[in-house]
Amino acid sequence: MAKMKGRRMFMTETHQSVRTDALYMNPDRGIATLDFSKYYVNNFYNLINSKGLVEIIRLYLTSSHHTKDANGIENVSAEEYVAILKKVFINDDHAYDDFTPQEILASFESLYSFYRSFLRVSITNFNDNSVITHSFKEADARFNDLVIRNYRIIEEKLQGFVNNVYRQVNAGTNATLLVRDHQWPAPKGYESLTDVTFIDKVMLQPPMLMHTKSNKREGVFSAVDYNPVDHFAGQRQEWLCYPAKVGESLIFIYFHVDYMVNGLALSNLFELATAEEVEGQKPDAILIFGQEKTAGDVSHYHYDSDNNLWVGEVPYNDKTTYFGYMKKMCLTLHNLHQIYSGKLPIHGSMVRIKFTNGKDKTVVFFGDSGAGKSESLEALQEIADEQIVEMETIFDDMGSFILDDQAKGGIYAQGTETGAFVRLDDLSSSVAFSNMDRGVFLNPERKNARVIIPADAYENVVAHHEIDMWVYANNYSDGIGVHQFENEEEAKEVFIAGKRKALGTTDEVGMSSTFFANPFGPVQEPERTKPIIDEVFKRLFKDGVYVGEVYTHLGTDKSKDALHESAQELLDQLMNS
Repeated sequence: MAKMKGRRMFMTETHQSVRTDALYMNPDRGIATLDFSKYYVNNFYNLINSKGLVEIIRLYLTSSHHTKDANGIENVSAEEYVAILKKVFINDDHAYDDFTPQEILASFESLYSFYRSFLRVSITNFNDNSVITHSFKEADARFNDLVIRNYRIIEEKLQGFVNNVYRQVNAGTNATLLVRDHQWPAPKGYESLTDVTFIDKVMLQPPMLMHTKSNKREGVFSAVDYNPVDHFAGQRQEWLCYPAKVGESLIFIYFHVDYMVNGLALSNLFELATAEEVEGQKPDAILIFGQEKTAGDVSHYHYDSDNNLWVGEVPYNDKTTYFGYMKKMCLTLHNLHQIYSGKLPIHGSMVRIKFTNGKDKTVVFFGDSGAGKSESLEALQEIADEQIVEMETIFDDMGSFILDDQAKGGIYAQGTETGAFVRLDDLSSSVAFSNMDRGVFLNPERKNARVIIPADAYENVVAHHEIDMWVYANNYSDGIGVHQFENEEEAKEVFIAGKRKALGTTDEVGMSSTFFANPFGPVQEPERTKPIIDEVFKRLFKDGVYVGEVYTHLGTDKSKDALHESAQELLDQLMNS
């Protein structure tokens, strides 16, 4: 286990960051938060005279966003800049004493674009302002309308004519949060977390096109012998908690506001717990995302056996801005909790397929990142479009097999996520575009671009699902079709070896092997996992469930021909069995 070493001074704010009572902007991360409970702008007078506007302009004038020698107006102070805008608004010709309307307009348009380049999130505290909180969505909508309306007034005055075409963009914010305080039975030593507010409601304004500095996850999460909570010293205004229902686990996800991209993306992936499900409840796990210092500056977990709590930590650095760190640490904590409860985490996807011949089958695709789980599903849809009535996703990336003597065959499957975190390259253009109105897109112009889309209702995700077929996604062999294992020992050898050819979705290259194809729980606790694996295979083979492998060819053949042949054989097996 890693040990905690000496701590360093931690500065999340660069010299260019802005913080007032109601506004926070970090240009390094492209994050802006507006606290409506501290100051709510409801008219032009409030807006033009706000301290926040002055600070936004000051940040713009001192940033590298513009070239000073290109426009003289950008050499004035922020206060002088505001004074000029006021004169333009009231038609005072003295606004043009030193600069032409064209110069002011060029700078004003650039300022507007600068502000809109940030991920802008309004936050309203339920406990601080009872008037706004009852209509926090409407308050955010009014603010957006105020910003764009007054932007247009100034723009049209400066250009000297009225626009013929208007684009109704989200000028003020991209999203809004309603937060509230909760009392929960924090064990001794966890008091530092109790001051952080919980997210109660989220409103996104899709399509959400968000960016992070990193676009790939590296390494696995390891255990430490210290409790990460002991080193948490976050300030109330810098942190938020997303109470997530990951499967049936309750996880309190504490994140620094500089990770707002990750925090918002969570709402498309994990069910947000209600106030009633949080108040007075002890979570199964806690994640501190954006910890100022961790051992080795990497991510860890700790099992607090005295309080039966799993605690994870992810350090504040550029690497961990990639959403995969947030998602996978949450799933690791959930999976460890499952293993200690005698349940088997499954790294894969599960779908229920209804065929035109009346058959209804569930299939679990199993394998590590890049094995071809989602590609197999898409290929199945493409070749069997007219033979499939409906295909329902039960879980997209992680689920559990749960031993239950009351269930058919003594086992059932359950999911974890209500959304799907998928590579854009894995989706057909029709699927990607059809989900634009509700998707969260991450780094869409870069390699390993991702989108998070809602996939299923929470109630169905955690329902008890029978297992009709379980196949290992084999992306390294040159076989075609599907292969059924004759006995459980043969099957266990392949599933436990967890072989795959890495495709660049992580830092691995070439052939790799991961215990039970799951680096998020089983790898950390193999000895506790093995007896559960044995019992799962025993029950599945006793019940006659199809256990095999599907050859995806993702690591050997870039064309879709072989994958489609395998999908056809898989389809035949499902429809004729």
